[in-house]
Amino acid sequence: MKIAQIAPIVERVPPKKYGGTERVVHVLTEELVKLGHEVTLFATADSITSAKLVGTVDKGLREKNITDSYTKNGYTLSHVGKAYDRYKEFDIIHDHVGALSLPTANICPKPVISTLHGAFFDHNKKLYESLNNPYFVTISDAQGEPVPDLHKVATVYNGLNMSHYPFEDEPEDYLLYVGRIAPIKGTHLAVQIAHELGLPLIIAAKLEEENKEYFDKEVKPYLSSTIRWVGEVDEEERNRLMSKAKCFLHPATWEEPFGLTLIEAMACGCPVVAFSKGSIPEIIEDKKTGFVVKDLKEMATAILSIEQIDRWYCREYALTKFNAQKMAEQYESLYYLILGQTVKDFEPDYDYVQSIRPRLSAYRELMFT
Repeated sequence: MKIAQIAPIVERVPPKKYGGTERVVHVLTEELVKLGHEVTLFATADSITSAKLVGTVDKGLREKNITDSYTKNGYTLSHVGKAYDRYKEFDIIHDHVGALSLPTANICPKPVISTLHGAFFDHNKKLYESLNNPYFVTISDAQGEPVPDLHKVATVYNGLNMSHYPFEDEPEDYLLYVGRIAPIKGTHLAVQIAHELGLPLIIAAKLEEENKEYFDKEVKPYLSSTIRWVGEVDEEERNRLMSKAKCFLHPATWEEPFGLTLIEAMACGCPVVAFSKGSIPEIIEDKKTGFVVKDLKEMATAILSIEQIDRWYCREYALTKFNAQKMAEQYESLYYLILGQTVKDFEPDYDYVQSIRPRLSAYRELMFT
C-alpha cells in the first residue's frame, strides 16, 4: 500500500524534546514501514525516518522561532499544499495537521484519514461536522463526544515504543509534573498540592512566552529547595525521572483528548494521579494504575495512598494497551477497510488481506459498532 503521512511542522519528527503529535506520527510511520508498506512522510527536512521523507521546511517552526499565527499558518498551508499536490502517488493519505488542512482534505480525490490530535472548541465544531470526505479518527472516545455529527470512523488510542523505558520498583520520595507549564495543564495545582503535603516536587516542563505571567504569579512563588522547576528535559532524562518518581501528577483542568505523558509514566511503573477530565478515565485504570480524582482533596488522599498501586502492573498495562504495534495495526486495518469501500480500482495484496481477515473482522466490529 502507498501511504502518505502528513505531519505538523511545528517540531521535527520525532521531536527533539516536546511534541506529542510528532512522536506519534514517527512511531506510526516506522511501524507501517515494518509492515511492508511504501510510506512517504511529509515533515520538516531534518526529520528522521526510514520512510521516504519529503521536507517542506528546513526545521521545525518552534526551532526557527516562528511564533506569530500568520507566519505559522503560512508555512503550514504551504506544507499541506505540497503534500496534497502529490495525491495521485498514494492509495491513501493520513493527515495529522488539523484544521488548516481540512478544506484541502475535503476535496481530495483520494481517501483521507484525519487523526484529530487536539480538542474541539466552540468556534470549530461546526466546521468539523460540515465535512464528509475525510474519515476522522479520534484518539479517545471522550474527544469526539462534543461533535456527535462528526464523520468519525474509529477511535484509535495513541501508542509508543516503550518496552525500553526504565523501571524502578522502589521509587524515591518525590512527585513529578511533566509537559508544559500552562493554566489548562494545572501546573499551579501541582505546586499547591506538593506544598500542602510537604512533599518534594520536580517540574520538568517547558515554559512558553504566552504563559510567563501565569508562571510568575501562580507557580514561581511556590518554588523552593524541594519544589523545583528543572525546565524542559530530553526523553532520556524525563524517563529517568518518571521511573524514580513516587507518582505522576496530572491536574489538568481541561477536557484533554489523550495525554502521552500518562502512558509513558505508567510504562516506567509510575502511577498517575489525575483529574477526571476528558480521556483520563479511558487511559488510567482507576485504583490499578493510579487514581482518577475529582478535586484537590481527593488528589491529596490519592497521593498518600499511592503505595497500594502495583508498579509492575502499571508497566504491563501501558505496554499492552498503548503500544506502537497495536496502534499501527489498527490504522493498517482501517486503511484496508476504507480503501475496500471507496476505491474500485484499488488492487490490494489479496493474500495479505486474507491472512489478516480475522483481525480485520475484529477491528471492524470494534471500530464501527
